[in-house]
Amino acid sequence: MRPLASQQHLFTMNTNLAAHTYVVTGGGGYFGFRLACTLRNESSRILLFDVRPPSAVLPEGVEFVQGDVRDYAQVEKVLQGADCVFHAASYGMSGREQLNKKLIEEVNVQGTENVLQACVALGVPRLVYTSTFNVVFGGQVIRNGDETLPYLPLHLHPDHYSRTKSLAEMRVLKANGSPLADGCRILRTCALRPAGIYGPGEERHLPRIVGYIENGLFKFVYGDPDSLVEFVHVDNLVSAHVLAAEALTEKGQHCAAGQAYFISDGRPVNNFEFFRPLVEGLGYSFPKLRLPISLIYFFAFLTEMVHSVVGRVYNFQPLLTRTEVYKTGVTHYFSMDKAKAELGYDPRVYDLKEVVEWFRSRGHGRKHAASPVKKLILDALLFLIVGALILSFLPVVGQ
Repeated sequence: MRPLASQQHLFTMNTNLAAHTYVVTGGGGYFGFRLACTLRNESSRILLFDVRPPSAVLPEGVEFVQGDVRDYAQVEKVLQGADCVFHAASYGMSGREQLNKKLIEEVNVQGTENVLQACVALGVPRLVYTSTFNVVFGGQVIRNGDETLPYLPLHLHPDHYSRTKSLAEMRVLKANGSPLADGCRILRTCALRPAGIYGPGEERHLPRIVGYIENGLFKFVYGDPDSLVEFVHVDNLVSAHVLAAEALTEKGQHCAAGQAYFISDGRPVNNFEFFRPLVEGLGYSFPKLRLPISLIYFFAFLTEMVHSVVGRVYNFQPLLTRTEVYKTGVTHYFSMDKAKAELGYDPRVYDLKEVVEWFRSRGHGRKHAASPVKKLILDALLFLIVGALILSFLPVVGQ
């Protein structure tokens, strides 16, 4: 498989990787697969462990092992002989997945516990955990925050995904220094906290956004136009993981052991302005209507309430969840100084050009004007939503 242009610089990194067996949990996903493509070389063995295989063809030197992190026996089997584990498996990041608390808990907390237990039992000396910004963020404004920020109190998290990722990260970092079963070595762990991931072929967020655009649902933006958030290109995130794994070795002086690092492109930007090139690149008009974030948050709250009632019968995709409103409309960005100083992290500059080309090559993009009837229905729906939200804030007569 020939790498994309944006990937090519990453393949030079594998010449610095010794002959090892690497296991990537969640390896069937977009990020896990890109990480595997970078780790592979002639002398290394890469195992992708996931409940579903990657959508792309496996390159030479990469194997897929179907399994579930919730099953300890399966985890123990795949980790035999591993030198390093990249634990990227998770569940509940966005959309309706955020509302399945039971599965979120099982994958993010118990799954992580299974991986840690297997590492100790089998003598796996290194574990790099893929965490999230959300372990410290819950809707409060954060400008240029760093790793000295405390964890957000668990009861303040607006969603179960963030709460369980926080619990899992705490457990991973606490496990650093645990004696391995061979009696000779210890487990060294670290955690990377990435911003929202993007890149050509991203499978979770971008298709959902493009779907909203193409279905005429992207009619407004919200929040302060000066609010700033961050994103990370998948190849910058891959680079950070490779560097973190090296920083857990003796050659890297174990400098990352027990540490957490924020990872992004290092370029704070307004969430909606970030996606403007995608919207316009696909031939659509960028919306001019801006709504208060409080209205959108209330709408997301109502949507979640409705889903809690009818979700078992009809598991619909919420337009937005409360956490997604916070993550897209409230300023929060972080310093990369620690990652740069200790890992040597040096994020490259990317834009959405490759993303637009990827979608266009697969038939996306505006082909003709929407029918007047469909436009009328969508406009009426938007009017009703906004009207209902405004009316909900008005006092009740007689009270």
